[in-house]
Amino acid sequence: MLLPTDPELFDAAAFEQQLAADSNSLATFRSAIEHARMVLDQRFLDQHDIHDVVHARAWFIDQLLEQAWHAQNWLPGTCNIALVAVGGYGRGELHPYSDIDLLILLEHEQHEHLHAGISAFLTFLWDIGLEVGHSVRTVQQCADEASGDLSVITNLLESRLVLGPNELLVAMRELIGPQHMWPSEQFFLGKRAEQRERHTKYNDTEYNLEPNVKSSPGGLRDLQTIMWVARRRFGMRTLSSLEAPGFLTAGEYRLLSQARAFLWQVRYALHMLAGRNEDRLLLDYQHKIAHMFGYSDDDNRPAIEHFMQKYYRIIMGISQLSDLISQYFEETILRADSTELPTPLNERFRIRGGYIEACNPYVFSDTPSAILEIFVLLAQHPEIKGVRSQTIRMLRDHRHLIDDAFRHDERNINLFLELFRCTEGVHMNLRRMSRYGILGRYLPEFGRIVGQMQHDLFHIYTVDAHTLNLIKHLRKLRHPDFAEKYSLASAVIGRLPKPELIYLAGLFHDIGKGRGGNHSLLGADIAEEFGKLHQLPKADTRLITWLVRNHLVMSVTAQRKDISDPEEIHNFALLVGDQVRLDYLYVLTVADINATNPTLWNSWRAQLLRQLYSETRRALRRGLENPLEREEQISTRQATALSLLTEDGVAPQAVEQLWSQLGDDYFVRHSAGDIVWHTEAILQHGDSLEPLVLVRETTQREYDGGTQIFVYGVQRHDFFAVTVTTLDQLNLSTLDARIMTSKGHFSIETYIVLDAEGDRIGDDPERIQEIRTGLTTALRNPENFPAIIQRRVPRQLKHFSFTPQITIHNDAQRPYTIVEVIAPDRPGLLARIAGIFVEFNLSLVKAKIITLGERIEDVFFITDADGLPLSDPDLCHALQESMIAQLSTGASGTVTHLSNAY
Repeated sequence: MLLPTDPELFDAAAFEQQLAADSNSLATFRSAIEHARMVLDQRFLDQHDIHDVVHARAWFIDQLLEQAWHAQNWLPGTCNIALVAVGGYGRGELHPYSDIDLLILLEHEQHEHLHAGISAFLTFLWDIGLEVGHSVRTVQQCADEASGDLSVITNLLESRLVLGPNELLVAMRELIGPQHMWPSEQFFLGKRAEQRERHTKYNDTEYNLEPNVKSSPGGLRDLQTIMWVARRRFGMRTLSSLEAPGFLTAGEYRLLSQARAFLWQVRYALHMLAGRNEDRLLLDYQHKIAHMFGYSDDDNRPAIEHFMQKYYRIIMGISQLSDLISQYFEETILRADSTELPTPLNERFRIRGGYIEACNPYVFSDTPSAILEIFVLLAQHPEIKGVRSQTIRMLRDHRHLIDDAFRHDERNINLFLELFRCTEGVHMNLRRMSRYGILGRYLPEFGRIVGQMQHDLFHIYTVDAHTLNLIKHLRKLRHPDFAEKYSLASAVIGRLPKPELIYLAGLFHDIGKGRGGNHSLLGADIAEEFGKLHQLPKADTRLITWLVRNHLVMSVTAQRKDISDPEEIHNFALLVGDQVRLDYLYVLTVADINATNPTLWNSWRAQLLRQLYSETRRALRRGLENPLEREEQISTRQATALSLLTEDGVAPQAVEQLWSQLGDDYFVRHSAGDIVWHTEAILQHGDSLEPLVLVRETTQREYDGGTQIFVYGVQRHDFFAVTVTTLDQLNLSTLDARIMTSKGHFSIETYIVLDAEGDRIGDDPERIQEIRTGLTTALRNPENFPAIIQRRVPRQLKHFSFTPQITIHNDAQRPYTIVEVIAPDRPGLLARIAGIFVEFNLSLVKAKIITLGERIEDVFFITDADGLPLSDPDLCHALQESMIAQLSTGASGTVTHLSNAY
């Protein structure tokens, strides 16, 4: 029995009386289970100690199983039988819907007379609604199974007698002892490999958007792994037993105990809210638990972000101590008999068994700068595997020495900067500094973003994890293995004059988040103060500050601006100013996108950034005082295209006649290769009124980034709506649209698409033919407008319902009206927007389609039916209201901007 009698939870005498009076025993047991659930749930809501609540449920199950066991008609025989709790139930830890793992332990194999009773007992447990996992084994069978299966031996380590003769359990424990199987060395290696495999499943990070409270890194399973190894090696059976000399200090034990209690509270709340065994902290539950735990919104962040920051900091603390204890296990279990002599590094540090350690217990108190020196040494000596456990503990114990005086000490300033200048180990040792709690002490601004989540589907990591991940990607760009995937970025980063500056810019680029206001501007101010304090050359400080302030500009320009327009390139080149800044900004942008969310980087984004970089580089070489004029660009592209067409045997007269019907914008917005492709296709199509649809998948550099779809046909306002709706039905994602109308009232449309996985279509002829046929059929009969596809909204998207923002203004230089849309992403959204344009008799000139996690940020360039910008304010307001109404998911929208014509 785990607890003293708890009559409110279960009164055995009253239960037995009711059982005797009621002919329906199933109903009596079910009623007791429901009563216990309500009592324990209320205790949880009343904030009783979570340990008491969790242990009380295990105690209740003990009582219930005893009643169910004795209710069976067991046939007499010579075989002893015991009911044993194993797994979490064996530890006496049960959450509302935890599995109840049972071992029915038998003395020997002559137990046929017990089969009927065992079967009836287990069936009865399932009938009353208990989730039971069970095994029926003899003592010897337990030993046989455990000897070859790590999960079985682990489960049996936590065995606890519920009913029956204790000598059976004692005999079983004797047979599975380390002297017979799974010696502590083998057991530790097995559990470590198991943990690494489990961590890999969760991307080896504590900071998953929807972490698993039990299995994610830093979760309850990591705590259990510590206990399993400690039990196998040292005979420790409880968490409190870890508080021992040379093992855990009182402070470390307190941290682990409090962390476990917090995770137990979260897990209990998950089970209670889900009504089932649910260990995933899904978005469905994060908001509810945040408010259940008393968190509230403030001016800077919603309650869910406050709660999840607490959660992430808790599991990071567990991971830190798990690393320390795992290192201690390795030293005491695997290398306890090592006679290897330490190798001195300097008077403060030495290497023992491949790991660095402090030479004496007073290194950090006598020389506080050694707190930073150790990480520089690790970076300078990549052959060192890590830090020995006692030195990790010493680092943690001396973190309090990092104060303002420490930060202003020139020795420490030089050491911190020296780390960024190392040729290897920059990311690894910044990560170590973060895990040991050093980085957040040295840079208090970084400490503020530790565990800080952003409640969206775009940023899947916390701010600190994203920051370190960005530096990791910067380091990858220098590695030959990544030169092919990131060819341009790898070449650019290799010629940066001071690589350490890009790492520092990466460290500060998001450090201003969570403070309210523009994080780029706030981060730039922090970076500037850092540069002054660390006595960086003024030019270096200016560069880092500029990069932090503008770290989003290149991505936004590439994705939201028309970078085929020389004026846009000139404006961006003016902002950048010189080649050095362009190089730094480009590699920072590439790393930032990759570190934000691995699904964001695709061939299309890569192509856009490469095009923007290349065009800007040409503009800088030409000189900012000599911008490329539209006429010059048009003339150059026409000459190049005509030369290629002539080589292919196309008559120049036919080309010139066709081109005379196209406006200048066509030649600005399409490359020479596009112009050749379009011209040949249109001339071959002749005077046919049938729509022409072509799909081109090519690996030529000019077109790298997505699959191009070319559409030519008689102009209609609804062609864009029909096309994007059909593409949606074909499970394609539209990224870019360019629509030109000739003087002959034919439209030339080009679309860039990717498949549902974010890849180009490839060379699959059947898939390409499917696309051509689908589009041709739809465009041939546009009056049969295909219905907007109705797909179920993905679960995660349902939790991001916000007010659509519609911005409408006229372009100051071009005869367009620009409609910018920020709205929750939903299946068929682009087709819905296109339908609105048809409804208002508007023509689309071009579109930029951007999906960022749970939201879209699309830009549409439109005109009225006469090809002019919108000038009627009433029409604009009506358009806004219609878009808000149709794109909203329950909230009413807001107009964010009206300008120029209005």
